[in-house]
Amino acid sequence: MADSVRLIKKYPNRRLYDTQTSSYITLADVKELVVKSEEFQVVDAKSGEDLTRQILLQIILDEESGGKPMFSHDMLSELIRFYGNAMQGMMGSYLERNVQAFLEIQKRMQEQSQALYGDSSKINEQLWSQFLSFQGPAMQSLMSTYIEQSKAMFAQMQEQLQSQTRNMFAGFPFPPYGQTPPKKDDGESGPKS
Repeated sequence: MADSVRLIKKYPNRRLYDTQTSSYITLADVKELVVKSEEFQVVDAKSGEDLTRQILLQIILDEESGGKPMFSHDMLSELIRFYGNAMQGMMGSYLERNVQAFLEIQKRMQEQSQALYGDSSKINEQLWSQFLSFQGPAMQSLMSTYIEQSKAMFAQMQEQLQSQTRNMFAGFPFPPYGQTPPKKDDGESGPKS
């Protein structure tokens, strides 16, 4: 582990100990580290097991339970359905890439506002909030277009995978794409000779 990564130990009593400050901290303090983009790792004090993901999920759970949740009931249900599904790994990387793209757009907009209005973070927050309130419909339209393009790309990818599968098994009798195979006559129906 690199020296720049802050080590937080979790004890059996569920308390978190920040080794950098030599003090106990709360989940709210860990959330602050995330917000400030500080690198940290949470480990079990006894076993050394990495618990960082579990702590991050706990912070998300706390955030979703209080205030205005980011994820709807339907979205959470759909995410759960991906667990154990063949698409689980693909969905995780897809969501990660999309969140990264969103963050890059946000970063560019913040950089542009800083270039225009200086380095005041309070002004930048206010400008970002005003921009989103005025440009909400435009942003929703942009996101809708992006989602539709993603759907089309996914459908095309699915069709290509099916085509490749049919080519791999070209020697096997498959019905044409989109058609169901004809039922075989099992000899039980119709006149017997």
